Amino acid sequence: MTIRTLLVDDEDLARRGLRARLQRAADIEIIGECTNGAEAIETIGRTSPDLVFLDVRMPEASGFEVVQALGGDAVPYIIFLTAFDEYAINAFEVHALDYLLKPVDDRRLEVALTQARTALLNRRDGSFGRHVAEAVADWERSGIAATPRTASERVAVPTAEGVTVIKVADINWVQAAGNYVSLHTERKSWLLRETIATLDRRLASQGFARIHRSTLVNLDRVVELRTLGGGDYAVVLRDGTELKMTRSHRASVWKLLGGELPGED
Repeated sequence: MTIRTLLVDDEDLARRGLRARLQRAADIEIIGECTNGAEAIETIGRTSPDLVFLDVRMPEASGFEVVQALGGDAVPYIIFLTAFDEYAINAFEVHALDYLLKPVDDRRLEVALTQARTALLNRRDGSFGRHVAEAVADWERSGIAATPRTASERVAVPTAEGVTVIKVADINWVQAAGNYVSLHTERKSWLLRETIATLDRRLASQGFARIHRSTLVNLDRVVELRTLGGGDYAVVLRDGTELKMTRSHRASVWKLLGGELPGED
């Protein structure tokens, strides 16, 4: 049996790594790759793959929204891809859905493929698609689908050598670089394909605050706020790094730190 397989992930390095692993399996035929949810919906509808590796969080439409758009009876067998979203992983397990945690582990990939092969050997009557659709509906009701990866405590950063896993708590500050962000730790800086606005929403519950339109800071690393005049402040971190906090962000940051700005109501 040949399993016609579609890869859906907006990260090029993630797709390349998965493709290289899957090409070792004689029964896997990769029929295409998609970089966003909207493209995935169109391609799945046009090609009817047997198996889809579907990232949970993507531009234009998330993995959840892809499933909803397809409808229960049209959903192929899916192996979800997720990057350290404990809430999503718990949901997958409760509903007995397959998932792979990024970076993908070879042993775990083989387990997922074995499960897919077993399912595909049996004639599919649409029950799998309906099961997935019901699971997505449950995730939406619980609020999980609306905020994927919000509570993640780690960030997976694709690199030329593979994927580096960074603990959110180890990040001192984040700086925007176009459609990328630079994650600054004590030892090194890492470039991640993510917008500053998206990462702001993702890290807000982890103790990070926006101090400038292009800068996020880990509040646990802040040791001093020094006035620069004109309403701006210098935010001083433990390692001596000084970052500018603009007037528009100072009130919210001060509130998060547990006080009020001098001279303000």
